[in-house]
Amino acid sequence: MKGNVIVGQSGGPTAVINSSLAGVYRTAMDRGAKKVYGMRFGIQGLLEELYIDLSDHIKNELDIEILKRTPSAFLGTCRYKLPAIHENQEIYVKLFEILNKLDIECFIYIGGNDSMDTIKKLSDYAILTGQTQKFVGVPKTIDNDLALTDHTPGYGSAAKYIATSTKEVIRDGIGFSFNKQQVIIIEIMGRNAGWLTGASALAKGEDCDGPDLIYLPEVPFDTEAFLSRTRNLLEKKNTVVVAISEGIRFQDGTYVSEASGNADYVDAFGHKQLTGSATYLANVVSRELGCKTRAVEFSTLQRSASHLASRVDINEAFMVGGAAVKAADEGDSGKMVVIDRVSDDPYQCATGIYDVHKIANGEKLVPRNWITEDGTYVTEDFIDYVKPLIQGDYPSVMVNGIPRHLYMKE
Repeated sequence: MKGNVIVGQSGGPTAVINSSLAGVYRTAMDRGAKKVYGMRFGIQGLLEELYIDLSDHIKNELDIEILKRTPSAFLGTCRYKLPAIHENQEIYVKLFEILNKLDIECFIYIGGNDSMDTIKKLSDYAILTGQTQKFVGVPKTIDNDLALTDHTPGYGSAAKYIATSTKEVIRDGIGFSFNKQQVIIIEIMGRNAGWLTGASALAKGEDCDGPDLIYLPEVPFDTEAFLSRTRNLLEKKNTVVVAISEGIRFQDGTYVSEASGNADYVDAFGHKQLTGSATYLANVVSRELGCKTRAVEFSTLQRSASHLASRVDINEAFMVGGAAVKAADEGDSGKMVVIDRVSDDPYQCATGIYDVHKIANGEKLVPRNWITEDGTYVTEDFIDYVKPLIQGDYPSVMVNGIPRHLYMKE
């Protein structure tokens, strides 16, 4: 590697996004990069020439190990949609002036669907204008909805947190169920894909029955059927626990969250803010069934709980970060690193590389045959798919009883 590397993070963070950053940094330095720059707040910050030399912040092996265990985006993230090349070439001219000034050879972007759109547009512009930089994407999203990769780093740790917290909520509910009935509705992230919510089924085991009902956005939500099933369950037990995706929709395509009046905010990519589905349904249950209800939103906890990260997930996040640098250094551009599952028993995976044009703006949903016919639970195929991804622990570096994180002083 003769030039410099620049890396950025984009979109919603995860518990292991910084492990990918550590993988990029380590591999780039091992391959002889003169400098590894970090974009502050992704491509949006780069447009303002906000970047750092990562060697000023990662000084030794302990820093790398702490970074791998640090949640959120160390560099800062953004949700910024690059315009189409024909709509605004000035932005591209400015970006490439910055890249050329910094002698950038490899541009690495860690993110999800929208971030891969950025890689696609930048690599296309480079080809059109004869620029020599290589652009490679590193997969990242707790939603697990990126196409062509078996799964995405970030998902395994979020699934582990969801399964664990669901089990704890169930245990808490049972402890308060004497002589009274209650319905607990857990709202879990997932706009169009139910991978996260399905992971709540992992709470089921010898010491826990798991959630009673699971509703994913892949299947239209029927309020009357939901009430009927909940009523029937309350005839058999005092505490009913339901896991729902924030993105569940009615038959007409309207988000349940919109019925709560909480869908006004829209981000740069046209995504509506989805929150309040659990509260809305808890109010419906309380009104129609006359029992105590509780709405629980895991919210940002499911993407930031690095203290419960999966060892498999952290190691794979580090691996794909390094694989992206290797691919760019060897001439690949307009590509994204993917994870290919080699074996289930024992679980083994390997990295591959795919054209980002086949990935950007696509979306991988939970297969319909991995959801029960009545749409109220996931099947054993789903469980078998996700279980290997939550295995192992990665103990935090503890200081005064609290995990130590790598952070950047403003």
